[in-house]
Amino acid sequence: MKNKNLFASVIFIIVFAIGLVIDYSIQGISTSIESTIIGVVALIIASFISSSIKIADPWDKAVVLRLGKFHSLKGPGLFFIIPVLDTIPYWIDTRVITTSFKAEKTLTKDTVPVDVDAVLFWKVLDPQKAALEVADYISAISWASQTALRDVIGKTMLSDMLEGRDKISNLLQKIIDERTEPWGINVNSVEVKDVLIPASLENAMSMQAQAERERQARVILGDSERQVAEKFGEAALTYANNPVALHLRAMNMLYEGLKQNSTIVIVPSSAVETMGLGSMAGLTALTMGIGQDKKDKIEKGNETVKATE
Repeated sequence: MKNKNLFASVIFIIVFAIGLVIDYSIQGISTSIESTIIGVVALIIASFISSSIKIADPWDKAVVLRLGKFHSLKGPGLFFIIPVLDTIPYWIDTRVITTSFKAEKTLTKDTVPVDVDAVLFWKVLDPQKAALEVADYISAISWASQTALRDVIGKTMLSDMLEGRDKISNLLQKIIDERTEPWGINVNSVEVKDVLIPASLENAMSMQAQAERERQARVILGDSERQVAEKFGEAALTYANNPVALHLRAMNMLYEGLKQNSTIVIVPSSAVETMGLGSMAGLTALTMGIGQDKKDKIEKGNETVKATE
């Protein structure tokens, strides 16, 4: 705006200076009254020309009214109007504009108070309608956005609002666009930035989520136990038809256990007799023999260390 006023001021100075030069050049053949008249005329002409020159930025549209009626849209660039007859009440910005709006302590469909922040991206497509159909289109679109947001919140469950922000954004865009279309305004998109819920409800939802995760863990554990039981059942069918394989498996289990620990406890039961592990005396002797072998290895190692020293 400063550049526009500066250009008009420069034109005013140039025109007025030309008038003064003309006045000075004819001052010798004219009286003082005629010289004053020439100066006043030069001043009027300079004011008229500078007032008729207007410059619009690339994103601006000037709404020109002539004697109170809509005349035309001017811009961008340099254009002229008729002073006194023409006026420019609005300079309409045709770029994409962002407007933040919110709804505080608004009840959802399941009566939960929430605070919702959103951003609106919109653009003026018809500057004539934006200037003539609504008094203040910027304030009007802000209020239309807030009321639309409150309407959507009141018809939406809290869970849907937390999980489906894109759906709410699309619904808001459709509602706001329908309301602002008669004003020559197009809504490009609506973005829901944040949904704030009461702290007490946050704690309850956190506990609910934790309980749900524990339930899922128990379900997974139970399913794992079922799969293990199925595999044991398949193995049992194999061993039932092959006693030698069962015997070898039992001996391998015993051997692996004794390798890790020389002490092993076997409770007498029908399972022991079924696997053919032999008598308890034989198991005890086998355990003691393995323990004695480990003890001999340890003593031999100690003697090697002493000999080295």
